[in-house]
Amino acid sequence: MNNLEIFCICIDNRLLNKIKKITYTPVGLGSDNFSNGWITDDKGAHISHKNKFYGEQTFHYWFWKNGLKKIEKDKWIGFCGYRRFWKNETCNLEENANFNEKILKKIGDNWENYDVILGDKINLDNVSWIKVLKYGKIAFIRNPKSIFKKNRSIRFHFDMFHGNGALDKAIDLLNENDKDDFKSYVRNNTSYNQGNMFICKSKDLMNKYYETIFPWLEKCEKVFGFNLKGYGNTRIYGFLIERFMPFWFNKYSKVLEIPIIYYDLTKDDLL
Repeated sequence: MNNLEIFCICIDNRLLNKIKKITYTPVGLGSDNFSNGWITDDKGAHISHKNKFYGEQTFHYWFWKNGLKKIEKDKWIGFCGYRRFWKNETCNLEENANFNEKILKKIGDNWENYDVILGDKINLDNVSWIKVLKYGKIAFIRNPKSIFKKNRSIRFHFDMFHGNGALDKAIDLLNENDKDDFKSYVRNNTSYNQGNMFICKSKDLMNKYYETIFPWLEKCEKVFGFNLKGYGNTRIYGFLIERFMPFWFNKYSKVLEIPIIYYDLTKDDLL
């Protein structure tokens, strides 16, 4: 894969052969009985038991503690999910190409000019007003203009789906170097790099990132706990990182954005 390894993070043991067929590295999360051929997040130093609340971040913790030091120098390391993939920029999605040809397999010609690859941004102003009224009544009261597709900040969107005021509480627990900047970021931006995915070749940069997020999440656990109801609240730690990750890499590194495409590997007609 031309000095590129992409870990495909998954919760379904049945997808092993499909992930291998696209030449990605299979990663199994949580308590499923994964067969040989998977990297799992429950060996060595791990927090696999928190997967219900952290999502794919339990693998990132495992990778930080057990895998990062083994990565070859100058090798690009990327992460994706089994329904979210990096797009092959040389492939036109309108063409009659199969799934294997549509996804990223090698580093881009201009990547050496950047530190990190992130997905293209999702625009929160595109959230329908029906969802705003259904999920974000309190957030809507705080910001009535949101119904007209204006001023739907990252903070507003987080409050709408994951609990009013939850993001502010989490930000208060951040380190002093990032607290004010992240607070400004979520209040003044209406888009962020989607997918909870990144590609990076600097072991030092990844280590600094992990050294930032996991102590922060431990502090957040003392506020939110684990007796959480509903998907949006139960997975709050993963959703916090989904917003924080693009902020942090854009602040501390030079970022290139490339498209993300959505396909579900559980469907039989993709490969």
